[in-house]
Amino acid sequence: MRPAHNPIPSARELLRFLTPRTLRGRLSLVAVTTAALLMAVLTVAFNAVAQQRLQHQADDELRTRAAAVATTIDTTGTSVRVVESSHDSLLDTNVWIYAGSRLLEAPPGTTSPLTHITDRLAAHGDRRCVTVPSHKPFRLCAHPVGGGLSQATVITALDLSPYRNSADTLLLGSLALDAVMLAATYTLTRLAVGRALRPVGAMTDQAAQWSAVASAERFGSTAHPAELTRLGTSLDSLLDRIRTLLRHEQQLTGELSHELRTPLSRIIAELDWWQSRPRTADQTRASHQVITEAAVSMRTICDTLLDDAREGTTATPGTAEPLTVLRRLAQLSDPPAHLAITVDGSGSTIGASPALLERIVSPLLANACRYARTRVTIHVQEASEGVRIDVADDGPGVPPPFVPHLFEPGRRADTADGHTGAGLGLPLARRLARSADGDLRFDSRHSAGARFVVSLPAG
Repeated sequence: MRPAHNPIPSARELLRFLTPRTLRGRLSLVAVTTAALLMAVLTVAFNAVAQQRLQHQADDELRTRAAAVATTIDTTGTSVRVVESSHDSLLDTNVWIYAGSRLLEAPPGTTSPLTHITDRLAAHGDRRCVTVPSHKPFRLCAHPVGGGLSQATVITALDLSPYRNSADTLLLGSLALDAVMLAATYTLTRLAVGRALRPVGAMTDQAAQWSAVASAERFGSTAHPAELTRLGTSLDSLLDRIRTLLRHEQQLTGELSHELRTPLSRIIAELDWWQSRPRTADQTRASHQVITEAAVSMRTICDTLLDDAREGTTATPGTAEPLTVLRRLAQLSDPPAHLAITVDGSGSTIGASPALLERIVSPLLANACRYARTRVTIHVQEASEGVRIDVADDGPGVPPPFVPHLFEPGRRADTADGHTGAGLGLPLARRLARSADGDLRFDSRHSAGARFVVSLPAG
Protein backbone atom coordinates (compact mmCIF):
# COMPACT_ATOMS: atom_id res chain seq x y z
CA MET A 1 0.00 0.00 0.00
CA ARG A 2 1.12 3.52 -0.72
CA PRO A 3 1.76 5.57 2.43
CA ALA A 4 -0.85 8.16 3.17
CA HIS A 5 0.18 11.69 2.38
CA ASN A 6 0.63 13.84 5.46
CA PRO A 7 -1.48 16.98 4.92
CA ILE A 8 0.07 18.79 7.90
CA PRO A 9 3.09 20.86 6.76
CA SER A 10 6.28 20.72 8.77
CA ALA A 11 7.59 23.69 10.72
CA ARG A 12 10.31 24.29 8.12
CA GLU A 13 7.79 24.26 5.27
CA LEU A 14 5.51 26.59 7.19
CA LEU A 15 8.41 28.96 7.91
CA ARG A 16 9.43 28.90 4.24
CA PHE A 17 5.84 29.64 3.23
CA LEU A 18 5.55 32.58 5.65
CA THR A 19 8.94 34.08 4.74
CA PRO A 20 8.53 37.00 2.31
CA ARG A 21 9.91 36.44 -1.19
CA THR A 22 11.38 39.92 -1.66
CA LEU A 23 14.36 41.47 0.09
CA ARG A 24 12.27 44.48 1.07
CA GLY A 25 9.70 42.20 2.70
CA ARG A 26 12.36 40.25 4.57
CA LEU A 27 14.10 43.38 5.86
CA SER A 28 10.74 44.82 6.90
CA LEU A 29 9.91 41.59 8.72
CA VAL A 30 13.25 41.66 10.54
CA ALA A 31 12.73 45.29 11.53
CA VAL A 32 9.18 44.64 12.78
CA THR A 33 10.25 41.52 14.70
CA THR A 34 13.11 43.38 16.36
CA ALA A 35 10.86 46.33 17.20
CA ALA A 36 8.18 43.99 18.56
CA LEU A 37 10.64 42.26 20.89
CA LEU A 38 12.02 45.57 22.10
CA MET A 39 8.54 47.03 22.63
CA ALA A 40 7.39 43.91 24.47
CA VAL A 41 10.30 44.22 26.90
CA LEU A 42 9.68 47.95 27.35
CA THR A 43 5.93 47.44 27.78
CA VAL A 44 6.38 44.77 30.45
CA ALA A 45 8.98 46.85 32.28
CA PHE A 46 6.86 50.03 32.05
CA ASN A 47 3.70 48.36 33.35
CA ALA A 48 5.60 46.61 36.15
CA VAL A 49 7.07 49.95 37.25
CA ALA A 50 3.64 51.63 36.93
CA GLN A 51 1.95 48.97 39.06
CA GLN A 52 4.70 49.21 41.66
CA ARG A 53 4.33 52.97 41.71
CA LEU A 54 0.55 52.78 42.10
CA GLN A 55 0.98 50.32 44.99
CA HIS A 56 3.42 52.69 46.69
CA GLN A 57 0.90 55.51 46.31
CA ALA A 58 -1.80 53.33 47.87
CA ASP A 59 0.52 52.39 50.77
CA ASP A 60 1.43 56.05 51.34
CA GLU A 61 -2.23 56.98 51.49
CA LEU A 62 -2.97 54.13 53.93
CA ARG A 63 -0.07 55.11 56.21
CA THR A 64 -1.14 58.76 56.15
CA ARG A 65 -4.65 57.81 57.20
CA ALA A 66 -3.30 55.45 59.88
CA ALA A 67 -1.09 58.23 61.28
CA ALA A 68 -4.11 60.55 61.40
CA VAL A 69 -6.18 57.94 63.22
CA ALA A 70 -3.31 57.28 65.64
CA THR A 71 -3.61 60.86 66.93
CA THR A 72 -7.05 59.96 68.33
CA ILE A 73 -5.78 56.98 70.36
CA ASP A 74 -4.65 57.44 73.95
CA THR A 75 -2.14 54.83 75.14
CA THR A 76 -0.74 56.74 78.13
CA GLY A 77 -2.71 54.78 80.68
CA THR A 78 -2.98 51.15 81.42
CA SER A 79 -5.56 50.66 78.71
CA VAL A 80 -6.10 51.85 75.16
CA ARG A 81 -8.67 54.57 74.78
CA VAL A 82 -10.08 56.11 71.59
CA VAL A 83 -10.65 59.86 71.91
CA GLU A 84 -13.73 61.00 70.08
CA SER A 85 -13.53 64.03 67.77
CA SER A 86 -15.77 65.89 65.34
CA HIS A 87 -14.14 64.24 62.28
CA ASP A 88 -14.43 60.63 63.37
CA SER A 89 -16.70 59.77 60.44
CA LEU A 90 -13.93 60.56 57.98
CA LEU A 91 -11.26 58.78 59.97
CA ASP A 92 -13.38 55.69 60.68
CA THR A 93 -13.85 54.82 56.96
CA ASN A 94 -12.18 51.43 56.42
CA VAL A 95 -10.26 51.73 59.71
CA TRP A 96 -9.83 49.05 62.40
CA ILE A 97 -8.45 49.76 65.86
CA TYR A 98 -7.08 46.94 68.02
CA ALA A 99 -5.88 46.92 71.59
CA GLY A 100 -3.46 44.07 71.41
CA SER A 101 -5.49 41.41 69.64
CA ARG A 102 -8.84 42.79 70.85
CA LEU A 103 -10.90 44.72 68.31
CA LEU A 104 -11.98 48.11 69.62
CA GLU A 105 -13.55 49.67 66.54
CA ALA A 106 -14.40 48.48 63.06
CA PRO A 107 -16.10 50.14 60.09
CA PRO A 108 -19.79 49.32 59.68
CA GLY A 109 -20.70 46.53 57.24
CA THR A 110 -17.29 44.90 57.36
CA THR A 111 -17.10 41.55 55.58
CA SER A 112 -15.90 38.48 57.37
CA PRO A 113 -12.80 37.88 55.12
CA LEU A 114 -11.50 41.38 55.83
CA THR A 115 -12.03 40.91 59.58
CA HIS A 116 -10.01 37.67 59.54
CA ILE A 117 -7.15 39.40 57.74
CA THR A 118 -7.18 42.39 60.09
CA ASP A 119 -7.13 39.99 63.06
CA ARG A 120 -3.99 38.35 61.69
CA LEU A 121 -2.34 41.72 61.05
CA ALA A 122 -3.17 42.86 64.61
CA ALA A 123 -1.79 39.61 66.02
CA HIS A 124 1.61 40.29 64.36
CA GLY A 125 1.73 43.73 65.96
CA ASP A 126 4.20 45.19 63.44
CA ARG A 127 4.09 47.47 60.41
CA ARG A 128 3.14 45.53 57.27
CA CYS A 129 0.78 45.65 54.30
CA VAL A 130 -1.12 42.91 52.45
CA THR A 131 -3.36 42.75 49.39
CA VAL A 132 -6.66 40.90 49.45
CA PRO A 133 -7.38 39.44 45.99
CA SER A 134 -11.09 39.27 45.25
CA HIS A 135 -13.64 40.66 42.85
CA LYS A 136 -13.02 43.98 44.62
CA PRO A 137 -9.35 44.00 45.71
CA PHE A 138 -8.29 45.77 48.90
CA ARG A 139 -4.95 46.87 50.26
CA LEU A 140 -4.56 46.73 54.08
CA CYS A 141 -1.75 48.23 56.14
CA ALA A 142 -1.09 47.85 59.91
CA HIS A 143 0.30 50.77 61.94
CA PRO A 144 1.28 50.04 65.61
CA VAL A 145 0.63 52.76 68.17
CA GLY A 146 2.18 53.05 71.67
CA GLY A 147 3.98 50.25 73.38
CA GLY A 148 4.08 48.03 76.41
CA LEU A 149 0.82 46.91 77.95
CA SER A 150 -1.21 49.59 76.19
CA GLN A 151 -0.10 48.92 72.63
CA ALA A 152 -2.68 49.51 69.92
CA THR A 153 -2.74 48.74 66.18
CA VAL A 154 -4.47 50.83 63.56
CA ILE A 155 -5.33 48.97 60.34
CA THR A 156 -6.47 50.93 57.31
CA ALA A 157 -7.93 49.52 54.10
CA LEU A 158 -8.15 50.97 50.59
CA ASP A 159 -10.13 49.83 47.57
CA LEU A 160 -7.60 49.12 44.78
CA SER A 161 -10.15 49.13 41.95
CA PRO A 162 -9.30 52.69 40.82
CA TYR A 163 -5.59 51.83 40.85
CA ARG A 164 -6.19 48.60 38.94
CA ASN A 165 -8.30 50.52 36.42
CA SER A 166 -5.47 53.01 35.99
CA ALA A 167 -2.98 50.14 35.50
CA ASP A 168 -5.28 48.50 32.95
CA THR A 169 -5.66 51.81 31.14
CA LEU A 170 -1.89 52.22 31.04
CA LEU A 171 -1.51 48.67 29.70
CA LEU A 172 -4.11 49.19 26.97
CA GLY A 173 -2.55 52.53 26.09
CA SER A 174 0.92 51.05 25.86
CA LEU A 175 -0.37 48.16 23.71
CA ALA A 176 -2.13 50.61 21.40
CA LEU A 177 1.06 52.68 21.21
CA ASP A 178 3.04 49.50 20.43
CA ALA A 179 0.65 48.63 17.61
CA VAL A 180 0.94 52.13 16.15
CA MET A 181 4.74 52.05 16.47
CA LEU A 182 4.96 48.61 14.82
CA ALA A 183 2.76 49.74 11.93
CA ALA A 184 4.83 52.89 11.54
CA THR A 185 8.06 50.86 11.75
CA TYR A 186 6.88 48.43 9.08
CA THR A 187 5.68 51.19 6.78
CA LEU A 188 8.79 53.35 7.18
CA THR A 189 11.08 50.33 6.79
CA ARG A 190 9.40 49.28 3.55
CA LEU A 191 9.56 52.83 2.24
CA ALA A 192 13.19 53.28 3.28
CA VAL A 193 14.30 49.89 1.95
CA GLY A 194 12.34 50.39 -1.25
CA ARG A 195 13.99 53.77 -1.74
CA ALA A 196 17.40 52.30 -0.94
CA LEU A 197 16.87 49.39 -3.37
CA ARG A 198 15.53 51.59 -6.15
CA PRO A 199 19.03 52.22 -7.56
CA VAL A 200 19.68 48.45 -7.45
CA GLY A 201 16.58 47.82 -9.57
CA ALA A 202 17.62 50.57 -11.98
CA MET A 203 21.14 49.11 -12.18
CA THR A 204 19.69 45.65 -12.84
CA ASP A 205 17.52 46.94 -15.68
CA GLN A 206 20.43 48.90 -17.14
CA ALA A 207 22.75 45.90 -16.89
CA ALA A 208 20.21 43.70 -18.69
CA GLN A 209 19.76 46.31 -21.41
CA TRP A 210 23.49 46.97 -21.80
CA SER A 211 24.32 43.25 -21.93
CA ALA A 212 21.69 42.68 -24.64
CA VAL A 213 23.12 45.35 -26.93
CA ALA A 214 26.78 45.01 -25.87
CA SER A 215 26.84 48.66 -24.81
CA ALA A 216 30.08 50.31 -23.70
CA GLU A 217 28.31 52.22 -20.90
CA ARG A 218 29.27 51.26 -17.35
CA PHE A 219 28.26 52.05 -13.76
CA GLY A 220 31.72 53.18 -12.67
CA SER A 221 31.14 56.71 -13.97
CA THR A 222 28.06 57.26 -11.74
CA ALA A 223 28.32 58.34 -8.10
CA HIS A 224 26.80 55.75 -5.75
CA PRO A 225 27.11 54.80 -2.05
CA ALA A 226 29.98 52.48 -1.19
CA GLU A 227 27.86 49.30 -1.28
CA LEU A 228 26.33 50.19 -4.66
CA THR A 229 29.76 51.18 -5.95
CA ARG A 230 31.04 47.67 -5.19
CA LEU A 231 27.93 46.22 -6.85
CA GLY A 232 28.48 48.46 -9.85
CA THR A 233 32.10 47.33 -10.10
CA SER A 234 30.99 43.69 -10.11
CA LEU A 235 28.32 44.39 -12.73
CA ASP A 236 30.86 46.29 -14.84
CA SER A 237 33.17 43.27 -14.73
CA LEU A 238 30.32 40.97 -15.79
CA LEU A 239 29.30 43.36 -18.57
CA ASP A 240 32.88 43.47 -19.83
CA ARG A 241 32.98 39.69 -19.92
CA ILE A 242 29.61 39.52 -21.69
CA ARG A 243 30.74 42.12 -24.20
CA THR A 244 33.96 40.21 -24.81
CA LEU A 245 32.04 36.97 -25.30
CA LEU A 246 29.58 38.63 -27.68
CA ARG A 247 32.45 40.18 -29.60
CA HIS A 248 34.19 36.81 -29.83
CA GLU A 249 30.95 35.18 -30.92
CA GLN A 250 30.38 37.80 -33.61
CA GLN A 251 33.98 37.54 -34.69
CA LEU A 252 33.84 33.75 -34.92
CA THR A 253 30.54 33.88 -36.83
CA GLY A 254 31.95 36.41 -39.27
CA GLU A 255 35.17 34.47 -39.73
CA LEU A 256 33.33 31.21 -40.33
CA SER A 257 31.03 32.79 -42.90
CA HIS A 258 34.00 34.52 -44.53
CA GLU A 259 36.10 31.36 -44.77
CA LEU A 260 33.26 29.02 -45.76
CA ARG A 261 32.11 31.25 -48.61
CA THR A 262 34.77 30.03 -51.04
CA PRO A 263 34.25 26.23 -50.66
CA LEU A 264 30.48 26.74 -50.64
CA SER A 265 30.73 28.73 -53.85
CA ARG A 266 32.77 25.91 -55.39
CA ILE A 267 30.16 23.32 -54.36
CA ILE A 268 27.27 25.42 -55.70
CA ALA A 269 29.10 26.16 -58.97
CA GLU A 270 30.02 22.51 -59.46
CA LEU A 271 26.43 21.39 -58.81
CA ASP A 272 25.05 24.00 -61.23
CA TRP A 273 27.55 22.95 -63.88
CA TRP A 274 26.77 19.26 -63.36
CA GLN A 275 23.01 19.79 -63.54
CA SER A 276 23.08 22.09 -66.55
CA ARG A 277 23.28 19.18 -69.06
CA PRO A 278 24.02 15.43 -69.08
CA ARG A 279 27.55 14.50 -68.04
CA THR A 280 29.73 11.50 -68.63
CA ALA A 281 30.80 9.18 -65.83
CA ASP A 282 34.28 10.71 -65.76
CA GLN A 283 32.84 14.22 -65.53
CA THR A 284 30.52 13.11 -62.72
CA ARG A 285 33.42 11.58 -60.81
CA ALA A 286 35.39 14.80 -61.29
CA SER A 287 32.48 16.84 -59.93
CA HIS A 288 32.18 14.50 -56.95
CA GLN A 289 35.91 14.90 -56.33
CA VAL A 290 35.65 18.70 -56.36
CA ILE A 291 32.62 18.65 -54.03
CA THR A 292 34.38 16.23 -51.68
CA GLU A 293 37.49 18.40 -51.53
CA ALA A 294 35.36 21.49 -50.85
CA ALA A 295 33.45 19.70 -48.09
CA VAL A 296 36.71 18.48 -46.49
CA SER A 297 38.01 22.03 -46.75
CA MET A 298 34.90 23.31 -44.96
CA ARG A 299 35.35 20.77 -42.18
CA THR A 300 39.01 21.73 -41.84
CA ILE A 301 38.09 25.40 -41.70
CA CYS A 302 35.52 24.78 -38.94
CA ASP A 303 37.90 22.61 -36.91
CA THR A 304 40.75 25.11 -37.21
CA LEU A 305 38.71 28.17 -36.26
CA LEU A 306 36.89 26.40 -33.42
CA ASP A 307 40.13 25.05 -31.98
CA ASP A 308 41.59 28.55 -32.05
CA ALA A 309 38.46 30.04 -30.42
CA ARG A 310 38.43 27.64 -27.44
CA GLU A 311 39.56 29.64 -24.40
CA GLY A 312 42.22 31.43 -26.42
CA THR A 313 44.44 28.37 -26.59
CA THR A 314 47.35 28.19 -28.96
CA ALA A 315 47.07 26.40 -32.27
CA THR A 316 47.05 22.65 -32.48
CA PRO A 317 50.72 21.53 -32.63
CA GLY A 318 52.01 19.89 -35.77
CA THR A 319 54.42 20.26 -38.65
CA ALA A 320 53.98 20.89 -42.34
CA GLU A 321 55.98 21.21 -45.54
CA PRO A 322 55.05 24.73 -46.59
CA LEU A 323 55.82 24.31 -50.30
CA THR A 324 53.59 21.25 -50.59
CA VAL A 325 50.72 22.91 -48.74
CA LEU A 326 51.03 26.20 -50.62
CA ARG A 327 51.20 24.57 -54.06
CA ARG A 328 48.07 22.60 -53.28
CA LEU A 329 46.41 25.78 -52.03
CA ALA A 330 47.37 27.59 -55.25
CA GLN A 331 45.80 24.84 -57.33
CA LEU A 332 42.54 25.00 -55.35
CA SER A 333 42.33 28.81 -55.52
CA ASP A 334 41.13 28.64 -59.18
CA PRO A 335 42.62 31.99 -60.33
CA PRO A 336 41.41 33.79 -63.49
CA ALA A 337 42.97 32.78 -66.80
CA HIS A 338 45.06 35.96 -67.10
CA LEU A 339 46.59 35.46 -63.63
CA ALA A 340 49.62 33.30 -62.86
CA ILE A 341 50.41 32.02 -59.36
CA THR A 342 54.02 31.09 -58.61
CA VAL A 343 55.12 29.14 -55.53
CA ASP A 344 58.88 28.81 -54.96
CA GLY A 345 61.57 28.83 -52.30
CA SER A 346 63.21 26.34 -49.96
CA GLY A 347 61.34 23.42 -48.45
CA SER A 348 61.82 24.12 -44.73
CA THR A 349 59.46 22.51 -42.23
CA ILE A 350 57.28 24.78 -40.10
CA GLY A 351 55.92 24.12 -36.61
CA ALA A 352 52.23 24.37 -37.55
CA SER A 353 49.67 21.99 -38.99
CA PRO A 354 48.87 22.08 -42.72
CA ALA A 355 45.28 23.12 -42.00
CA LEU A 356 46.45 26.09 -39.93
CA LEU A 357 48.93 27.14 -42.62
CA GLU A 358 46.13 27.05 -45.20
CA ARG A 359 43.91 29.25 -43.07
CA ILE A 360 46.72 31.77 -42.56
CA VAL A 361 47.69 32.05 -46.22
CA SER A 362 44.22 31.64 -47.80
CA PRO A 363 43.04 35.23 -47.06
CA LEU A 364 46.36 36.60 -48.31
CA LEU A 365 46.16 34.58 -51.52
CA ALA A 366 42.49 35.51 -52.02
CA ASN A 367 43.27 39.23 -51.67
CA ALA A 368 46.28 38.91 -53.97
CA CYS A 369 44.21 37.17 -56.67
CA ARG A 370 41.47 39.78 -56.26
CA TYR A 371 43.71 42.81 -56.90
CA ALA A 372 46.66 41.40 -58.95
CA ARG A 373 46.97 42.36 -62.62
CA THR A 374 49.03 39.45 -64.02
CA ARG A 375 50.82 37.50 -61.30
CA VAL A 376 50.86 36.42 -57.67
CA THR A 377 54.07 35.18 -56.06
CA ILE A 378 54.40 33.01 -52.95
CA HIS A 379 57.97 32.70 -51.77
CA VAL A 380 59.19 30.54 -48.89
CA GLN A 381 62.58 31.04 -47.26
CA GLU A 382 64.39 30.44 -44.01
CA ALA A 383 64.74 33.39 -41.63
CA SER A 384 66.11 34.14 -38.19
CA GLU A 385 62.66 33.72 -36.61
CA GLY A 386 62.03 30.40 -38.40
CA VAL A 387 60.33 30.35 -41.80
CA ARG A 388 59.22 33.40 -43.78
CA ILE A 389 56.43 33.24 -46.36
CA ASP A 390 55.96 36.23 -48.71
CA VAL A 391 52.67 36.66 -50.58
CA ALA A 392 53.01 39.41 -53.20
CA ASP A 393 50.99 40.71 -56.15
CA ASP A 394 51.48 43.32 -58.88
CA GLY A 395 48.20 45.13 -58.22
CA PRO A 396 47.62 48.75 -57.15
CA GLY A 397 48.81 48.10 -53.60
CA VAL A 398 47.40 49.42 -50.34
CA PRO A 399 46.63 53.14 -50.03
CA PRO A 400 49.11 54.61 -47.50
CA PRO A 401 46.38 56.22 -45.32
CA PHE A 402 44.75 52.80 -44.90
CA VAL A 403 47.91 50.89 -43.89
CA PRO A 404 47.40 51.46 -40.09
CA HIS A 405 43.88 49.97 -40.39
CA LEU A 406 44.77 46.89 -42.45
CA PHE A 407 44.31 44.41 -39.60
CA GLU A 408 41.24 45.96 -37.98
CA PRO A 409 38.17 43.68 -38.31
CA GLY A 410 35.53 44.95 -40.71
CA ARG A 411 37.71 47.66 -42.31
CA ARG A 412 38.18 47.90 -46.09
CA ALA A 413 40.20 50.44 -48.06
CA ASP A 414 37.48 50.95 -50.69
CA THR A 415 34.04 49.40 -50.25
CA ALA A 416 33.02 50.50 -53.77
CA ASP A 417 35.86 48.77 -55.64
CA GLY A 418 33.54 46.08 -57.03
CA HIS A 419 35.01 43.24 -54.95
CA THR A 420 33.12 41.35 -52.26
CA GLY A 421 34.60 41.04 -48.83
CA ALA A 422 33.88 41.77 -45.16
CA GLY A 423 37.31 42.93 -44.05
CA LEU A 424 37.83 39.86 -41.82
CA GLY A 425 40.45 37.85 -43.72
CA LEU A 426 43.59 39.78 -42.75
CA PRO A 427 42.67 40.07 -39.01
CA LEU A 428 41.92 36.34 -38.96
CA ALA A 429 45.21 35.47 -40.69
CA ARG A 430 47.22 37.56 -38.21
CA ARG A 431 45.39 36.08 -35.20
CA LEU A 432 45.98 32.52 -36.41
CA ALA A 433 49.65 33.26 -37.14
CA ARG A 434 50.13 34.65 -33.63
CA SER A 435 48.35 31.65 -32.13
CA ALA A 436 51.11 29.53 -33.69
CA ASP A 437 53.81 31.77 -32.10
CA GLY A 438 54.30 33.56 -35.42
CA ASP A 439 53.16 36.84 -36.92
CA LEU A 440 51.79 38.53 -40.02
CA ARG A 441 52.77 42.01 -41.22
CA PHE A 442 52.45 44.24 -44.24
CA ASP A 443 55.69 45.10 -46.04
CA SER A 444 55.33 48.82 -46.71
CA ARG A 445 58.73 48.93 -48.51
CA HIS A 446 57.38 46.83 -51.37
CA SER A 447 56.37 49.33 -54.05
CA ALA A 448 55.15 47.17 -56.99
CA GLY A 449 51.81 46.05 -55.59
CA ALA A 450 51.31 44.64 -52.09
CA ARG A 451 53.34 42.15 -50.11
CA PHE A 452 52.43 40.43 -46.85
CA VAL A 453 55.01 38.56 -44.78
CA VAL A 454 54.11 35.55 -42.63
CA SER A 455 56.62 34.47 -39.97
CA LEU A 456 56.23 31.01 -38.45
CA PRO A 457 58.50 28.94 -36.18
CA ALA A 458 60.52 26.13 -37.74
CA GLY A 459 59.26 22.62 -37.19
